[in-house]
Amino acid sequence: MDTERTANKEYCFILVKLSMHNRCKSILKRIYIVLQLFYTLSACTGGITDRFVNMRKISLALLLCHWLTVVAAQQPYSKAVNRQISRVENSLSGGLVIDGKLYTLSERMKRTHVTGLSVAVIDNYQVVWAKGYGYADKKEGRKVTTHTLFEPGSISKSLNAVGILQLAQQGKLDLYQDINQYLVSWKFPYDTVSHGKKITTAQLLSHTAGLGVHGFPGYHRDSAIASVIAILDGRTPSNTEAVRSVAEPGTGPRYSGGGTLITQQMLTDLANQQYEQYMYEHVFRPLGMTNSSYNQPPAASQRKNLATGYKSNGHEVPGKYHVYPEKAAAGLWTTPTDICKYMLEMQQAYQGKSPKVLNREMVKLHVTPYKNDVAMGTFIQNRNGEMYFDHTASNEGFSGVFIGGLTNGKGAAVFANSDDAPVMFELINSIAQVYNWKGFSKPEQITTVPVSDTLTSKYTGEYILDGFLSEIKREKDGLYLWTDGISSKMYFTSATSFRNIELGGTKTFTFDNAGTVTGYSNTINGRLRATGQRITTLDTLKVRPGQSGVLGRHLLETKHYDKAISFLSKGLTSEPADSSLVKNLAHSHLFKGDITKAIELYRQYLKSGDTGNGLSKSLKNDFQYFRNAGFDPSAIKKASEILSL
Repeated sequence: MDTERTANKEYCFILVKLSMHNRCKSILKRIYIVLQLFYTLSACTGGITDRFVNMRKISLALLLCHWLTVVAAQQPYSKAVNRQISRVENSLSGGLVIDGKLYTLSERMKRTHVTGLSVAVIDNYQVVWAKGYGYADKKEGRKVTTHTLFEPGSISKSLNAVGILQLAQQGKLDLYQDINQYLVSWKFPYDTVSHGKKITTAQLLSHTAGLGVHGFPGYHRDSAIASVIAILDGRTPSNTEAVRSVAEPGTGPRYSGGGTLITQQMLTDLANQQYEQYMYEHVFRPLGMTNSSYNQPPAASQRKNLATGYKSNGHEVPGKYHVYPEKAAAGLWTTPTDICKYMLEMQQAYQGKSPKVLNREMVKLHVTPYKNDVAMGTFIQNRNGEMYFDHTASNEGFSGVFIGGLTNGKGAAVFANSDDAPVMFELINSIAQVYNWKGFSKPEQITTVPVSDTLTSKYTGEYILDGFLSEIKREKDGLYLWTDGISSKMYFTSATSFRNIELGGTKTFTFDNAGTVTGYSNTINGRLRATGQRITTLDTLKVRPGQSGVLGRHLLETKHYDKAISFLSKGLTSEPADSSLVKNLAHSHLFKGDITKAIELYRQYLKSGDTGNGLSKSLKNDFQYFRNAGFDPSAIKKASEILSL
């Protein structure tokens, strides 16, 4: 019959199309057998009606979709690639191998409470494999696949920079002129802190604008979501303070998600278009990043693909994930494979081969240093002459990292639905070894030695090394070095020297003639890089911008209130415009038991912005954090009542 011949042609067309995909060739024979069974059953009916033909088409379509899903999930790579994947999965070590012990990826995920992880790898300028591990959602029993969407925080800034640089390439803005020339719906309110200097777009993209608001906590899905302008001004229902100058523009890198948010408003004003729509049409679609979006919250049609965020203790983030109206700074939903597509384009365009979104001149601005190791939208690593561009990320319940070589065709992106996932960097190191990335040294083999408690007790305390503050503290399984937000176990190779997996170099304690610890030095690749000192007085302490606040908050969270007060007060003398220092100082006095001083400082903090509404929300969020962390609830309740929060 004509109807049956038409159906046969359609089936054959489907098979021909399938044969074009390498992953499907291995199952074509089985699909063909199934199709023959359909035909046999049809013939037995004595004829084929149009309805039955249509039913067969539907059944076949469902069958083929099922087969394709199974094939995609199995990821049938070649034997050579599968061997490489196995080597990557079974040789995690970070930069060090401690006492000969290598780890598997599953061991490290379990040890660090990482629920799910997704990775994609670039070799010879192509994505050679991608794979998911663990669960996208534990309660639903939904596993991570290569299509699972993650919300990897600050990696959003790299793609945002591509959109902004594209506007510059089109002549719609000058990267080195006052940003207020291009802002329409809102203007940046300059004050005396900027010393009359104007902020430029280049400075916003490279974190050299001297602005505050390091990052954003996001919003519960069911709460009121602030507008971009409300967030910039710290007005209700914003949960962060206003984005304002805390240092003179151009004085040095100071990471600011707030500065990136300004570029989001700038793009919206210049394009006269919703931010997420512009980015999809002009960046994602040309790059083939079809699984990426700045929609906040995500579209309902995508929810079955979304990873659920988890805290470092394994607990689910309330509401499964936070909503980030600060899209340019933290609002990207994407996959490692899509981020690899972005990296591949930057690698090609850097060499003048593929200007899909940016020409070579603009790509160079994006992947070469503007100041120190910061470029416009990425960070730069010089590994023994081999250059890499990268960005790390952390949202509530999520973390991520990507790194790509500028000229070697290598790269990888790793995402986890955990807000603390050091295993990502160990996985990157393993990939680098398997695929022979230049500049990445083989893990160093070290042997540890026992050190007495009597001696290690002398090492605990606070230190300063090259302007960075640190603390050495005792945990159940030994001593840990905390610095700049990283807590890393100390592995002793002698009575006075130690190594850290997460932190480079060999640290060696120094002593005076009386045997008192005076500091420690850091030696990298046989060269003395810095000598630190133990902190005994804060009077002459010279630290990098923001360090007093970072260590002060850490000491507050570990309930060392007197020390926290000392460092936060020191920070205020050099950075009086940083209101977060005032807030954390108030917290320290509150939990120490000095409610009068705490209330005085809280009121000073609430008056530090144009309005107290956004700051009140930030304070409420902090109080909730401290309740959950087991701090004195009666003190929090009393302060909240006095402040009418």
